[in-house]
Amino acid sequence: MNQQTRGILAVAGCSAAIFWSGAFIFGFPGVMSPLWQKMFLVGKGPIGNTLFFVLAAVGLFMFLVGRLQERFGTRRMIFFGVILCGLNPLFLTQVTHITLLYAWSFINGLASCFIYIPSLTVVQRWFPEKRGLVSGIVNLAFGFSAAVMSPLFNLLLESFGYVYMNVVLACGALIMGLIAVLFTEPPRVSGELPKGGQKGAANPVRTDQALTAAESLRTRAFWFLWLTWAFQGAAGIAMVTLSVNFGLSKGLVLAEAIWILMAFNMTNGLSRLVMGYLSDKVNRSRAMSLTFLAAGCAYLVLPGMTNLGAIILLASTIGFAFGTLFAVSAPLASDCFGLKHFGAIFGLIFTAYGFISGIVGPSLSGYILDVSKGNYFIVFSYLGIFCLLSGFFIRQVVPPIKS
Repeated sequence: MNQQTRGILAVAGCSAAIFWSGAFIFGFPGVMSPLWQKMFLVGKGPIGNTLFFVLAAVGLFMFLVGRLQERFGTRRMIFFGVILCGLNPLFLTQVTHITLLYAWSFINGLASCFIYIPSLTVVQRWFPEKRGLVSGIVNLAFGFSAAVMSPLFNLLLESFGYVYMNVVLACGALIMGLIAVLFTEPPRVSGELPKGGQKGAANPVRTDQALTAAESLRTRAFWFLWLTWAFQGAAGIAMVTLSVNFGLSKGLVLAEAIWILMAFNMTNGLSRLVMGYLSDKVNRSRAMSLTFLAAGCAYLVLPGMTNLGAIILLASTIGFAFGTLFAVSAPLASDCFGLKHFGAIFGLIFTAYGFISGIVGPSLSGYILDVSKGNYFIVFSYLGIFCLLSGFFIRQVVPPIKS
């Protein structure tokens, strides 16, 4: 098997490995939130906390996984992640209290850490000259999976009931994940470009000197990218739990409200491929900024919308920006800091997503809705401002000048 074929199979394997993790994070809570509110007799705030615990795990473990993969290898990390992801729905069948639901959410986030960073590392090393494209493909599977699976989650719930649905999901996730791991091998030699490589590229990878994690912390680029993840990450992930309930508040039935979540996740997935590909040809930070500004405007006008088509269009705009954040941040980080310590550095950036986004995004918005009796104007206004700020922050992310 030639190198090109092995690289393509690695991209496919990494994409398949991350598929179920994305579905359980970006789709499952949104579909299940009305049911969970009835099961546990709670409001929107406590249900919004499920995503806080997902992101808390990301904040705690993404950096650690980035370091561990340098010692134990990326494939072992992905294998452990798909096992956690596949078995976790079985734990959900035993959940009788909301605190156990938070444990399930935390394990979801932990599983994603072991798959996401290693997968991005593998595909960028296979195709260093197309880092945006291959990162976008993996991110497409991560985000678009929820758009595919959200209506299926609802169908399985109606067909099998809550417990058996989770058993079916566990089997599907384990089988697909374990097959995918077989194809996630990295290249034997790192794909770090030789000095002078990628001549004339719009976004050449840093080849003069790959920064360590400690060195990256002393750069302006790192902290503005960190702030972008804190605020744009909050604005994006909040829609996972807000979308369906917002639709219901507008008088839509559940089947119609799910279309809002589907639209968000569809563009959340598609933009990861589209913007990942385009980011290899245009200025990455400028392209990200435009999508964030568009999402901010969408959030600000969303509360006044009553037409389902208009709501879907605006939710799609927010989803497009969220997908862009995921797809373009990885190659932008390697532009700035190099590929050698990418896992550890990107894991540090993810602490913003884990420790800040979960609190000020889904958790805070849920509690505001409970206190304000469902006033989405307040929630969507501050999330819109987060997007606008992120549009400014990301323009400040440029490769550090060699000292």
